[in-house]
Amino acid sequence: METQEVGPLHARVNRFGNVLVVSFHYLALFAIGASIVWSAAFAFLGMAGKGHASIEDILLLFIYLELGAMVGIYFQTNHMPVRFLIYVAITALTRLLIGDIQAHHRLDSGIVMVAGAILLLALANLVVRYGSARYPSSTP
Repeated sequence: METQEVGPLHARVNRFGNVLVVSFHYLALFAIGASIVWSAAFAFLGMAGKGHASIEDILLLFIYLELGAMVGIYFQTNHMPVRFLIYVAITALTRLLIGDIQAHHRLDSGIVMVAGAILLLALANLVVRYGSARYPSSTP
């Protein structure tokens, strides 16, 4: 008789737990999306206040765009687009590379290492794209 009581209670607790998880999921996605929009707007207003935008500023806006697209895709599909994370990393390293060259006006091993990291990320993107095309994931 106790096992009959545990079954319905367990099902109710599971349903409640699922509601909490889904609610947190959507709340977190909206919070992340809102913080991306807020940060992008703040960066854009800073550029407008300066009266011009540098290449670093434009690349920063591209990072925000890629992060926003990643959140949008995750919101719609519940799948984390790993390629977008790689794009964000490539853009961030490119921004770092440009800023370093503009600031120091010299070529050194740091620039070569950052360029090598960009190359590795591009190769990682190629591997991910090839793997996705060659071995597509099954959808439940």
